[in-house]
Amino acid sequence: MIDRIEKISPVAGVSPVQSVQRARPGKFGEMLASQRAGIAFSKHAMTRAEERGIEVTPALMGQLASSVEKAQAKGATNILAFDATRAFIINVPHGRVITTMSQEEMEENIFTNIDGAVLLK
Repeated sequence: MIDRIEKISPVAGVSPVQSVQRARPGKFGEMLASQRAGIAFSKHAMTRAEERGIEVTPALMGQLASSVEKAQAKGATNILAFDATRAFIINVPHGRVITTMSQEEMEENIFTNIDGAVLLK
């Protein structure tokens, strides 16, 4: 037959509210914030950003979103958004960061298949 389920007693000294921990903002939070800004990072770009020590902040996401808006107004499809320390290749129609580069890597690279460049401010 059916067994009855007994009420589970709470852990001594811990209120139900304390037992639930809030999720810390991390990769998921960063990705969610990027979606809200209209910019998404590809899996490749997120991996590269982590490997290269490029911190994805809300301020950066705002700069990238602004870059995409400017590029859309000019009809660009693939842009290089960059500053002195980092660079991002972005597919404008999809609002997707394809890859990221650090300053050292920028010095050694030739950027191809882009039709626009935006200086991050």
